[in-house]
Amino acid sequence: MSAEYFLDTNILVYDIEAADARKQSVAQGLIERALEEQLGIISYQVVQECLNVITQKAERPLSVHQAEAYLDQVLTPLCTVFPSMSLYHRALSVKQRWHFGFYDSLIVSAALEAGCETLFTEDLQHGQVLDGLRVVDPFRGLS
Repeated sequence: MSAEYFLDTNILVYDIEAADARKQSVAQGLIERALEEQLGIISYQVVQECLNVITQKAERPLSVHQAEAYLDQVLTPLCTVFPSMSLYHRALSVKQRWHFGFYDSLIVSAALEAGCETLFTEDLQHGQVLDGLRVVDPFRGLS
């Protein structure tokens, strides 16, 4: 299991939410490339967080039918990292080493476990390198 990049939940949420057209365009480009070229992935955690946001917390929540379609067409094909005890151990190590919250540590650990080179997220410091994983905020400079 190896991919070029890992997409954090916020990327997928911007794909659905149209509040910021520039962020939505960037997110859609990353997701399309991930699906077409099989270069990007997500984890089970991203699936859970995304479904929670797009069905309950979004400005215009999706219906169950719409969320199921997104699950089948986007989330399922991208999801390659699933829970394991080694993932949780790695997340605890990441949490201790970089002082991240546990859920951010799980995201970093999933990307590392998958062999990704880049983590696309706006939740961590842009440009930071974590055991060879480069953090990139794809929306940097849009605000």
